[in-house]
Parts: sequence; C-alpha cells; structure tokens
Amino acid sequence: MSAKQDRNFDDLIDRFETRIYDTVKGSWRLQLLQEDLQQFTALPALEVWDAGCGQGQISLWLAGFGHQLTLCDLSSRMLDKARHSFDRAGLNAEFHHQSAQSLAIQLGEFDLVLCHAVVEWLADPLVSLRAIAEKVRPGGYLSLLFYNRNAMVYGNVLRGGWRLRPILDDSYIGKGHKLTPPNPQYSHELITAMQAAGFELRAHTGIRVFHDYMSTQARENTDMNELFELEKRYCRLPPYRDMGRYVHLLLSKSDHAPQG
Repeated sequence: MSAKQDRNFDDLIDRFETRIYDTVKGSWRLQLLQEDLQQFTALPALEVWDAGCGQGQISLWLAGFGHQLTLCDLSSRMLDKARHSFDRAGLNAEFHHQSAQSLAIQLGEFDLVLCHAVVEWLADPLVSLRAIAEKVRPGGYLSLLFYNRNAMVYGNVLRGGWRLRPILDDSYIGKGHKLTPPNPQYSHELITAMQAAGFELRAHTGIRVFHDYMSTQARENTDMNELFELEKRYCRLPPYRDMGRYVHLLLSKSDHAPQG
C-alpha cells in the first residue's frame, strides 16, 4: 500500500467476516458501541452519516429507530453487504461508493457522524478525521472508534523476543499482517485534537480491555459470559479504558466550534 493511499478492503471482506464480525469479540464490540449510543435510540429522527460504514451493522441498528442514514465506504463489496442488509430489513438509506473524506466535501451537516475503525486505515488520519468531523453540526455528535496504539505496544511487549526492538525504534507502525492497521492511534492525542476542533468528550470506552491480552489457553479455560461481565465493568474506568484493543470516544460539538 502506498504511503498516501487509504486501505480498501475488497480483498479482505471474507477474512473480516470470519475473524471479526462473526466472532465473540466482534459481538462484544457491537454491544458496547450500542450501549454508548443508546441515548440516540429514543430521539426523533436524526440525520446520521456512517463515514466508512463497512457492513453497516450500527447504521442498520440506528435506522431501525427511524433515523435517516447516509453510508459510504471505499470498498464496493463492503457497501454491497450493507445495502443488502438494509434491503432485507426493509429499511432505506443513501449509499455512496466513496471515501469518507472525499465525500465530506459534497455533504451537508449531520446530527450524528459515525467514524468506526476508519482513521487507523487512512493515509492521513488526522487530516481526514478533521474533514469528517466538520460535518457534525453544532450541538451534534461524533462517534469515533479506532484501533488503539497503546494496545499494540503493550501486546507486542508482552510477547517479548524480537518484538521489543521495533517498539523501541518506533518502527512497528505499518508492519504486521493484513488485518493490522498501519496507523493505530493514541486516545489522548485524538481527544486533544477533537477538543481543539470544538468537541467535548461525553463517553470513553475501551473495547476488549482483557480478552486480547489473555493467552489462548487462558481463554479456553474461561467462561466467556463471565469475562464479558468483567469487560463491561471495567471498560469505562481508567486505566483499563485506555488499554482496550479498540477505543470508542463519543464527542459532542460545541455550538461555538471553530470552522474549518
């Protein structure tokens, strides 16, 4: 992948389904996101943009409460999956086969913008995120989920061996298998950037704060229901929330946010 090219997942959609979407850890991620976004389910119809929708699970859930959804994705195959899910559910939405940051130029403002597992795959994460966040209308919300750089560092150090030197040299970024994002993010850096753009932090949740650090044997000997109860208990508490494989930030935009 070029240093200036966003990741397109047309070639990995089957691996995403088997390694992420159809797994316990994928299910946990959706459940915790739904908890953070529960407040929007009782509101009158909102205009919602899913910026990099993937297969559109959260969008489909929100559409079921009467909200108006706009979805986009760089992957035509991901977008087709989302469109088919909406068709099967008898729900309507607007679909765009386009990157979020390029589509942003053509869009108006939204009450809620979803940007889930997107920024870590972008060539210019912060530049693109600012373009996306500008589409949140004053008083609206940005739901930002990203692959956590803290977890990448900690997980590799725990495994030891040859992995320590790349962490020391900061040369591990962009390395690894195809499902490892090239630009994982630090929570504190994104929070600072969003606050500078006029956003206020409303929720801060770690996704899989224990599960991904456990050995295969430990997980095999563990009741997954009990483990998920622990995940839910600690996922919003510091320092656990900053150690999740993913981190979700729900941010509200000030009525006086600076304009880009």
